[in-house]
Amino acid sequence: MSGITTNARRVARDIFPLDEQLGLNETAYSRQLGKKRVWLSSLLPYEQCSAVFQEIGERLIPASSLWRQTQKYGQQMQSYVQQQRQHVRVERVKLPDGRFDHDQRKGLSMDGGMVNIRGEGWRELKVGAVFDIETRLERNPQTQQLDEMAHGVNVHYTALLGGKDEFTPALWALAVAHELPTAKERAVVGDGAAWIWNVAEEVCPDGRQIVDWFHAVQHLADAASALYPNEQDDKQRSHWLKTAKDHLYMGRIHRIIAALQKRGRSDLAGYFERHQRRMQYLEFREEGFPIGSGTIESGVKQFKQRLTGTGMRWDADNANTMLVIRAAVLGQDFEALWRQSA
Repeated sequence: MSGITTNARRVARDIFPLDEQLGLNETAYSRQLGKKRVWLSSLLPYEQCSAVFQEIGERLIPASSLWRQTQKYGQQMQSYVQQQRQHVRVERVKLPDGRFDHDQRKGLSMDGGMVNIRGEGWRELKVGAVFDIETRLERNPQTQQLDEMAHGVNVHYTALLGGKDEFTPALWALAVAHELPTAKERAVVGDGAAWIWNVAEEVCPDGRQIVDWFHAVQHLADAASALYPNEQDDKQRSHWLKTAKDHLYMGRIHRIIAALQKRGRSDLAGYFERHQRRMQYLEFREEGFPIGSGTIESGVKQFKQRLTGTGMRWDADNANTMLVIRAAVLGQDFEALWRQSA
């Protein structure tokens, strides 16, 4: 941080003002300054946050103080989020008549990562995202033609350490908050993990279910390697994979299944049998739905960026508090959550 130039310092101060708006002229424990501490602590480790305050804010705030303030305010935010989840439990929400559903196409995605928890080791972090779906004209990587390609925008997140029973109400609350249940058209995009589709059946039971295209292609690549394991089989392997990818994109999954079963590889065919209806990629494209889960995969990486740095280990409660804050910041919901949890 000591190498910041005069111009960069001036720009940083425009973003991070040194007046009452920032709260630097208030007491060390003012709520306004606490807000800045919590926001910054969701982006950087506490030691780095301390360096930012010292270099840019010209104020010494120890990392330990940042940790305490983040826990204090973060727990208030977490309590509010948990209360909201109770208010919108599935059995308490009465959806309006379907005639009044809105036209904004919506998407839902889920995935997991691992976080190092003290006394437990690595535990799974579950992340969910609700987003608007918009299309824009670009080159289709499969056909090499210009197509209207669907993408997730205005993404909002929830994340926690826990199993399906804890995660499902959190995801439902996020879905209700961002009007997914009242969208005329909606889809769930994820990899082949069974828990994802189990949650999808509860949160978005009538939505299109779509297996991420790249996960499906990876399974095809694994199948091609299993069918043609020798180096001298490169040409046959490549030909088989290209043909299978064409079938996959066109939704001709039955041909892939038949080809694998004919070679006595029912073990490889099983994945495609289980997800056949979730692999109608050309149909999904034509309906304006995304076929990749890049939105949620990017989200998981952003959560892990804050929680899985070198040497990081978390208490489970502290990790869940940080996940609430991080989700609010990543989804542009921090200001609203800060006000509501005051």
